[in-house]
Formats: sequence, C-alpha cells, structure tokens
Amino acid sequence: MTAAPGPVPVKIAPSILSADFARLGEAVAAVDAAGADYIHIDVMDGHFVPNLTIGPGVVKALRPWSAKPFDVHLMMAPVDPYVQAFAEAGSDIITVHAEAGPHLDRTLQHIRGLGKRAGVALNPATPVSALAHVLDRIDLVLVMTVNPGFGGQSFIPAMTAKIAEAAALIGDRPVELEVDGGITPETAGAVAAAGANVLVAGSAVFGTEYYERNIRALRNSVG
Repeated sequence: MTAAPGPVPVKIAPSILSADFARLGEAVAAVDAAGADYIHIDVMDGHFVPNLTIGPGVVKALRPWSAKPFDVHLMMAPVDPYVQAFAEAGSDIITVHAEAGPHLDRTLQHIRGLGKRAGVALNPATPVSALAHVLDRIDLVLVMTVNPGFGGQSFIPAMTAKIAEAAALIGDRPVELEVDGGITPETAGAVAAAGANVLVAGSAVFGTEYYERNIRALRNSVG
C-alpha cells in the first residue's frame, strides 16, 4: 500500500534587502551555509515602488557567492526592458508584478524563453484573479503580505485569506506559493497553513548574525 504524500516542505528564502550592503557577498555565502533554500533579491526602481536598490550588475557580482537559486523579485515598471539583463546576470527565478507591463502573458513567455522560472507578484490590493489566465505560464506566485518598497514592515493579517485563495487557484499545478513581508516565527505558521511553501524573510534572518538559528526558528514554526 502506497502512503499518502506528506506536506510539501517549506523553503526559506532570506531577503538580502535586510543584509549589510557593504558585505553582500559575504552575507549571501553565510545564509547559504546556514541553510537557505533560495537567495531572495529585491530589485526596486524608485518608480514602481518608493525605494531604489540594485541592478543586474550586483546580481552578477553576487552569483559566485552561492550556488543556491537566485529568486529575483523585480519591483519595476516597465519591467520588460530589464528581464534579459537579469536573466544573463544569473537569476534563476524572475518574478514580475501583475501591473508591471501591458502584456503579462508575453513577459512570462519571455522569462521562460530565457530558460528561467517565471513568477508573478501580487500587491496587497491586487486580486488573485489577476493570475487566472496565466497559470500555465508561471512557476511561482508571490503574495506580498506588506506593501512593497521597504523592509521591516508588519505583516498584513488580511493576506492570510488571500494566500489560501491563491493556493486554491493553483490547485495541483507545479507552482510554488511564496509570501514576502513581515514573515517571522510568529507569522510563518499561519501563512504555511494557508498554503504558502516559500517564505521570504529579511529582518527575521538578518536581524542578528545567528543566521542558522534564525532559519531553523522559521522552519520549526511551521513544523
């Protein structure tokens, strides 16, 4: 008799937005060694979101510091002119916002055509229905549990129901469901129970230099 499949293991994706920018390469190597599953890289353009962070040159510079998948979240508009540069810089997953260009389906096809996994991010006010007609083009859905643009914000409780809605829409498709914003050992359990299987955490990992302990605390909180 074949046993029923168990729950999907939760992946931890430390966000380097909360790392020491003067020592980014060392920070990436350190969280890799501490047990990170993905390295989450937040790219902000100062236009789509009210902050300015890094470009493809920094992603390329960080690539030798870890063999873990680079989970690159492009908070940019228009995003299409930059997709290829981030792909060539070493991104493994490229996530764009539903509103970041006029033709989401075309953008996702472009990302996949470059040999990368494609993701769609949903801001807190963006409905899950924005995914309905592109589900077969995506590998990851990112539900923002804060408004994008800054690290260290508090989790928006209403997003737990949205995560469950996204999980129901995904169904049994091979699409990961990621959450980003205010994820701590106190909030991780609820989002995982709602269906999230990739947890982005910035301050909860980089808030102290005990990275292995911090990542383990996040895993244990959903265990």
